[in-house]
Amino acid sequence: MTAAAWVCLFSPLAAAALIVAGGMRIPARAAGFLATAAVGVSFAAAIVSLASMLTRSSGDRSETSTLWTWLSAGTFHVGLNVLVDPVSVFMMLVVSGVGCLIVGYSIGYVDAVAEERRYFFYISLFVFSMLLLVEAGNLLILLGGWGLVGLCSYFLIGFEHDRPAAIAAAKKAFIMNAFGDATMALGLFILVQKTNTLDWGPVFQRSQGLSQTVMVLVTLGLLGGALAKSAQLPLQTWLPDAMEGPTPVSALIHAATMVTAGVYLIVRAHPLFELAPKVQDLAAGLGAATILLAGLVALVQTDIKRVIAYSTMSQIGYMFLAAGIGAYANALFHLMTHAFFKALLFLAAGIIIHALAGEQDMRKMGGLRHLFPRTYIAFLAGGLALVAIPTFAGFFSKDSILAAALDAGWYGDILFAAGMLGAFLTGVYTFRMIFIVFEGEPSPFVREHLHQPQRDLPGVAMAIPVAVLAVLATFGGWIQFAPFWTPISDFINPVAAPLVEASNSEEAIASVVGVLLGLAGIGLAWLVYKRHTVTLPAARPWRAVLEHKFYFDELYNYVFYKPADLVARALGTYVERPLIEGSVDEVGEETADLGSRVSALQTGFLRLYVLAIAVGVSLFALLFVIVK
Repeated sequence: MTAAAWVCLFSPLAAAALIVAGGMRIPARAAGFLATAAVGVSFAAAIVSLASMLTRSSGDRSETSTLWTWLSAGTFHVGLNVLVDPVSVFMMLVVSGVGCLIVGYSIGYVDAVAEERRYFFYISLFVFSMLLLVEAGNLLILLGGWGLVGLCSYFLIGFEHDRPAAIAAAKKAFIMNAFGDATMALGLFILVQKTNTLDWGPVFQRSQGLSQTVMVLVTLGLLGGALAKSAQLPLQTWLPDAMEGPTPVSALIHAATMVTAGVYLIVRAHPLFELAPKVQDLAAGLGAATILLAGLVALVQTDIKRVIAYSTMSQIGYMFLAAGIGAYANALFHLMTHAFFKALLFLAAGIIIHALAGEQDMRKMGGLRHLFPRTYIAFLAGGLALVAIPTFAGFFSKDSILAAALDAGWYGDILFAAGMLGAFLTGVYTFRMIFIVFEGEPSPFVREHLHQPQRDLPGVAMAIPVAVLAVLATFGGWIQFAPFWTPISDFINPVAAPLVEASNSEEAIASVVGVLLGLAGIGLAWLVYKRHTVTLPAARPWRAVLEHKFYFDELYNYVFYKPADLVARALGTYVERPLIEGSVDEVGEETADLGSRVSALQTGFLRLYVLAIAVGVSLFALLFVIVK
């Protein structure tokens, strides 16, 4: 079981190493096939781990394997080890499975792009980093994978480094994630001091006796890291800008890997969060607030990828809501279905963007339904799954979260209401996007760039992943249909026992109300953007607020960037230039002056040199006599 886990982990790293070692000797297309095959091997190894695990009893499905002990200080020891249990295997399957489809899609998407080998090196390293994160047998190894994921996202978002917007987005993502990494590291410092371990099992046991204050500080640190990585309030501003990266990168970051890391952390460390219930409530509340904020901002976006990005923020909010109330299996189930339909939406959008010479503005699109019939069907399947329409994947997973909220007391009722409003907003912004892009008549821009319907045939490398994901987005949710069959919950619960479990009536209420509100959102979008029988106000204060994303960027600019820039300029003016640069200049000038004075003594007369030597020897002799 653990042998397969090591293969799963190191296969993408081996591909990255081979791409670097091969350099220009490896054809660009071969680098893509190598990266895809390596992630495919990881997926196969994850399946082997799952099969081996299913042969065991539910109480014997956890195993740790240590490669070597690489840090030892007194009684504190940390090894490079992996933990193979239902939660880690579940994540291994999602990351490597969906990741393999996205990497394979990249072969067609970045074909003939400059520095294609570098792209596949980055993406292989990214998958390795995410697998290291989810397989980590202790919190320190997890922190290493956590940081590597952030570094690789910086490389991938800024892949087109000749574009200033891409570089700015990459730096923004790196800085926001680094802030979360710092809070997470501080939480781990406290754990090391109080428990003298970072291994999962011992740290859970030894934390039982710690004070409430200590646990609040530890979990707040972990929550800070989770919020930054998963782009939840108030650390969400980097995610929309990350759309500057290539579309497959957006799919990989937003669907199955980076943004789900925060959800995984809360589920994995749930024994710690349960010792600080107020922090767990905070996580659920921030998730609910992100559902609403992202849903509202998505209503006014004009970039197709940014609409999908805000939908990612919203759906991750549902996962945080579930993890915060203790519905851990529900959170992971939605993580899986979300990976299916969100990757599908990004990759289908990528086909359109690829055909339109990189154009992402929906206002320049329209009428693409007949030019892209296959892509339209795939995109529609992803949209219906996103809105949670029966029988698509999102229906089974999202409604299970809302049903669990009904079982969480009065606070759960508030969360339930926020989730239901989010369901309505999801219907509006999703089908606003679909109607604008695919319905109506082709725009002049589309007519200029598309002359043949064959543009809907993007090639095997791009078509196969989209087709597979369309099937998964349509039927993948049937894996679990509470309360009739619950294999995922049964698989996860021994590791992460739920704090809330919805009744049959709560399941029914959540399903009926959620579907009705989703359909109402679709109906409103149909009236406004397809039939044009309802007109929304064009210029209102609320629209300006939404277009400025509730002014979070402006707030952070004035609170953090402006003061830091002012301090840096002041230090440059009053400290660096006069003291540091000035002192260096002064030293240089004095050295040059001294050199000119000494050079004047070089007369070339031998008698003067002999006299100087004699005087020097005499002075040394006199010094020795006096000292003696």
